[in-house]
Amino acid sequence: MRSPERSEASDVAQLFKDGRLTEMPTRPARRLALLAHLTDRVFERGVSYTEPEVNIALKQYWDDCAALRRYLVENGFLTRSADGTSYRVSAAAE
Repeated sequence: MRSPERSEASDVAQLFKDGRLTEMPTRPARRLALLAHLTDRVFERGVSYTEPEVNIALKQYWDDCAALRRYLVENGFLTRSADGTSYRVSAAAE
C-alpha cells in the first residue's frame, strides 16, 4: 500500500509537463497538494514579494497567474499585506 504522502507527490507530478502545469485540479485535496508544492518550490520563507514578482514567478507554471495567486491566498499558503502591495509565505504554510 502506498503512503498518502507518496501518493500526493505522484498526483502533483502528473499535473506537470515540461515544467508547466497541464491542468488546474478541481478536487480540493489535489489542488491543496499542488498549492503546497508550488509554495515550497517558488517562494522563500521570510521574504516579502511584490505582486509583479509573485505574478512572474507563478506565470512560469500557469498562464492565469492571478487565479493561481488568488488560490494561494484563499487557501492560506500566502498572506497579502493590508495595503495589498506585498505577499509572504504564511506562517501556517511553514
